[in-house]
Amino acid sequence: MTEAQNFESELADDQKSAGLEFLKFFDPTTMSIHLKENQKPLGKKGKPGNFELVQIGNKTLQRDYLELITTQILTAVDDEMLGNVEISKPGALVIQYRDYRIAITRPPFSELLEITIVHPIKQMELEEYNISEKLMGRLTQQAEGILISGPPGSGKSTLASGLANFYNRSGKIVKTFESPRDLQVDPGVTQYTRLDGSFENSADILLLVRPDYTIFDEVRRRDDFRIFSDLRLTGVGMVGVIHANAPLDAVQRFIGKIELGIIPSILDTVVFVKDGKINKVYELELKVKVPSGMIEQDLARPVIEICDFETSNLEYEIYTFGEENVIIPVSKPHKKIGMERLAEEKIVDKLRRYDPNPQVEFLSDSRIKVYVSKDSIPGIIGRNGSNIKELEAMLNLHIDVEEISSDYTSSSSLTNDIPFDFSESRTSLLLDVGKQYAGNSADIHVDDEYLFSSRIGRKGQIKILKRSNDGKKFTRFAHSKSSIQVFLRSH
Repeated sequence: MTEAQNFESELADDQKSAGLEFLKFFDPTTMSIHLKENQKPLGKKGKPGNFELVQIGNKTLQRDYLELITTQILTAVDDEMLGNVEISKPGALVIQYRDYRIAITRPPFSELLEITIVHPIKQMELEEYNISEKLMGRLTQQAEGILISGPPGSGKSTLASGLANFYNRSGKIVKTFESPRDLQVDPGVTQYTRLDGSFENSADILLLVRPDYTIFDEVRRRDDFRIFSDLRLTGVGMVGVIHANAPLDAVQRFIGKIELGIIPSILDTVVFVKDGKINKVYELELKVKVPSGMIEQDLARPVIEICDFETSNLEYEIYTFGEENVIIPVSKPHKKIGMERLAEEKIVDKLRRYDPNPQVEFLSDSRIKVYVSKDSIPGIIGRNGSNIKELEAMLNLHIDVEEISSDYTSSSSLTNDIPFDFSESRTSLLLDVGKQYAGNSADIHVDDEYLFSSRIGRKGQIKILKRSNDGKKFTRFAHSKSSIQVFLRSH
């Protein structure tokens, strides 16, 4: 086809579109329009996460007018290059016309004739999401079981489209599963819908064409979860889109639909979208361990750890307890409080008959770890564990015993904190503890958390270079002098 013929074809398409009545309700800020018989027209204007429903016309809509709009749309999609009828049921039609998703309902399905038309405001590239270098590396090299979640209208499908185009431009074969097919993707991405009414039939074809990635928009029915899982386990990279009001809800929707132990093999990265932005990212990993908060080693079991991707902090654990699958939030480590200090003094007092300088670390409200010299361990354990059992019963705590190492840096291995004066020069931070401590080593803590160790100089000062790793760490965490503690190392 010549350039002139191409131009004539595009002009003919534009003229055909220009005659569509519904287009007059759209402007560049309109996300969707809602036209219902005997009601005034309404539209959502704005952007994902920041929109409002407003009246977009003063005239009450009559059935004849809505029938005209319906006829125009059906005539336009007769040309398969412009659109398709995605779903056709008694009383309901879903049509994809260019980048407009059109849902038409009428009696007996709805009480009156209604037309809802959704139009994407903007097609975003993956680079526009301000994705961290760490997350971009994962999406590029490692993640193959991705779940994009969020509430309705949050921008999930926009991110899925951006990811599909990113993979396509990276030299990957990309397909989509959609019903209706409304993702805004590059021409190189093939969009599949339900084959003979079923995504299971579509999956059979998909495996024959060997894609690198499949975008599943959206995972909703029980069969969808099974098909998503089966495709992922065959080695196809999967990106699923799912409705969820909170990041964890997306994972919960898989529980009960597939076997718990294989969830981390299917999902490795969960992205939560809110207000058009990436709000939270989780990574999943399966481990065999004692769940947080439990004590006895014989309670070890397979546990799915859900960690914040950016910080690697463990936030939730999923495991089987009895016959139920449970999701337990993992509380953050708490700061040592007065009652815990008193408890530590009591425990140390009991342990001193076995070791002159025992160190205690609280793992939870019901579990501690004690560090003692190698020679002291047999005495604390006792014959057949008799001494340790007696101590556990007396203190009402589970006790783990470990040999103390020379580099043990827990705050519990330190003597009382010592006073200091704080000052700084152009290049250094100075903690002046006094000449009487010169030559000793000290541990620096901020808000009861260990940062690093340092030598006390001849003038009784700890000098920290601002540009050093320790200096950067100190500057980032220390917000006031009262948050800083200096502990003299015990010998």
